Amino acid sequence: MTDGGSGGGSTDRGMAGIGTQAVAEGCGWKTVAEGDGNYPSVWIFKNINADLLPTCGQEIGTLKNIENLEQGIRVIASRAYSSSGKEMTVRDALNSAIDEEMSADPKVFLMGEEVGEYQGAYKITKGLLLKYGPDRVVDTPITEAGFTGIGVGAAYYGLKPVVEFMTINFSLQAIDHIINSAAKSNYMSTGQISVPIVFRGPNGAAAGVGAQHSHCYAAWYASCPGLKVLAPYSSEDARGLLKAAIRDPDPVVFLENELLYGESFPVSVEALDSNFFLPIGKAKIEREGKDVTITAFSKMVGYVLEAAEILAKEGISAEVINLRSIRPLDRSTIYDSVRKTNRLVTVEEGFSQHGIGAEICASVVEEYFDYLDAPVERIAGADVPMPYAANLERMALPQVEDIVRAAKRTCYRSNSTTATA
Repeated sequence: MTDGGSGGGSTDRGMAGIGTQAVAEGCGWKTVAEGDGNYPSVWIFKNINADLLPTCGQEIGTLKNIENLEQGIRVIASRAYSSSGKEMTVRDALNSAIDEEMSADPKVFLMGEEVGEYQGAYKITKGLLLKYGPDRVVDTPITEAGFTGIGVGAAYYGLKPVVEFMTINFSLQAIDHIINSAAKSNYMSTGQISVPIVFRGPNGAAAGVGAQHSHCYAAWYASCPGLKVLAPYSSEDARGLLKAAIRDPDPVVFLENELLYGESFPVSVEALDSNFFLPIGKAKIEREGKDVTITAFSKMVGYVLEAAEILAKEGISAEVINLRSIRPLDRSTIYDSVRKTNRLVTVEEGFSQHGIGAEICASVVEEYFDYLDAPVERIAGADVPMPYAANLERMALPQVEDIVRAAKRTCYRSNSTTATA
């Protein structure tokens, strides 16, 4: 937690930035202003459900209590999955999250191509039209710019649209509305306009769908102030993060992965509660280790966990960090891990140049260079439009063996006998 100093914080929803302390409380929520270490005059306002943070006490206002609050968030974000055996697909996790938020708040509505009668291109919105009707589950023409603009306008007037893109690649048709209309309005209006909207859909490669449908645009959106960018891996991630995104007062780009929709993951009893959510801006340590830190998000988390199993057989203990939140980025969890392991590998399926890994590596080198015992390693997609041919598509994307080799390089181990998944 960084104290932003007294350089005059910005205002948010009419609340003064008064230092590193809580500035509003009500209805079981606490809004906490946190100074950004890179930009001391900028404040991040986090909405935290106080009921989920019993270690914080009733009154929050001092730096110490804020530190307790952050520790409480860390406990929630890093706890292990339930061992009860209950499983849920990512598809069902997303569906239930939307359903529960629509049920709880009549201002929430869904719009996009085929979200209603067809029940979603990937069946994420199955059953919602029948339950909530065409006024709240709105089928749109094939015009991303058109329906995104309508969604942003609705958010200006206090509604909470969830805008679905058939692929985030097609969101580029509407990027003017996402960035110039949604992301900038709160700042340009000095906090008078909130834009509570979620832009969601599959991001990154599927299988054999060509260059127009296959690229990861996490880095594009994560570079834009005013947006929050989330990328879930598991069912618990998907459910908790989407509920948080819908409740958030700011525009959120929610990056799913088509190949994860049918995957099942264990879910805890807490995650099935209708009040469950995961805090935006907090990563999750999926696997603890001591030799090398490996960061990833979305589908690549699974690849990294597979690589960690292979590395363990060769005596290398990898700490796996599921970023969950791309913007804001949980730098403190990454820094803490690097201080322990002294090595860093980043993994993403997007382009290497100007990518998420580039930002993480630069940040670690700037802040914790003296802790590094080896050069940082970046694993990313090939710098080409995605090929259509299956063999070339595989070559264009990171594979488990690539991660194993990079981790071994940082540990100065020979790759001559590297196992493959």
